[in-house]
Amino acid sequence: MPIKPDRIDKITSNIGKASILILGDIMLDEYLYGMVNRISPEAPVPVVEVNKDQIRLGGAANVANNIQALGDKPYLLGTIGLDDAAIKLSQLLKLRGISGDYLVDDKERCTTIKTRIIANSQQVVRADRENRQEISADVEKQILDRFLSLVDKIKAVIISDYGKGVITSSLLGKIIPTCRERDIFIAVDPKDTHFFNYKKASLVTPNHHEAGFVAGSRIRNEHDLEQVGKMLLERLEAKSLLITRGEKGMALFHDSGNMDLFPTLAKKVFDVTGAGDTVIASFVAAVTAGATLKEAATVSNCAAGIVVAEIGTATVTREQLTDELKEHFANGN
Repeated sequence: MPIKPDRIDKITSNIGKASILILGDIMLDEYLYGMVNRISPEAPVPVVEVNKDQIRLGGAANVANNIQALGDKPYLLGTIGLDDAAIKLSQLLKLRGISGDYLVDDKERCTTIKTRIIANSQQVVRADRENRQEISADVEKQILDRFLSLVDKIKAVIISDYGKGVITSSLLGKIIPTCRERDIFIAVDPKDTHFFNYKKASLVTPNHHEAGFVAGSRIRNEHDLEQVGKMLLERLEAKSLLITRGEKGMALFHDSGNMDLFPTLAKKVFDVTGAGDTVIASFVAAVTAGATLKEAATVSNCAAGIVVAEIGTATVTREQLTDELKEHFANGN
């Protein structure tokens, strides 16, 4: 979907002026990089000779990282455990200039860690350390209290639901109406178990697998896509629905009743890890900067095309995004 050059300048010049709250499952992403030259004599598995390791912000923390990279102010809200991973995560947040003041310490839960082993530029295996039980009533109250203390400072809320227990039905039942009362844009990166608890959100961003699953209809072509998208939008009573389609791009459904298709702008794809975080962050940043829903979808499609060219979770800056948009739409088509 083309975007006019004057609108690119208008939108990107306004990105970086909003405060955005990110609520959800906070994770630490750990990467082990190496090479495979042999098979283990102990089992038929490759032996990865690790030569580098790295930790990055993951889950809702990666969404906050994307918001920070674009220049907006993120308020990150969620839980961490009382463990070494929480210390490492807090240090990473500090390095990125993201406040950890609104995180809730939960002694009953560990900090979620996803460890990915990458060999010869390919992910070999992922190991997860996590607790997926729902947060306690006391922790939920602490999260709600912190949300309410910030609600008058923000222009948008992003709910990053990875199904790790932070996003509960009762929490959604309080936060979404509060945002609607104050005309705060609320975007949700959904988990299928809660899907229809996101009713009346401004934006819901499932991928095509999630959308087909909750709709009970496999998406095999554009006709299926349109049927699923319109049905979900109606059931959610949402302002808009953005279905991400991998190498096929995105599809936007909104209250006009139309389906708008956005072919991928990616030049190369190395890793889709965290791409959904970039999509929702850049979409919301564009909306708070004055973009229409169609323009915001174009912006987020462009941002996704940048980050999938990197290995592991990545972010895009406002300057990168501006340059890429101008490269694609210099002539307004």
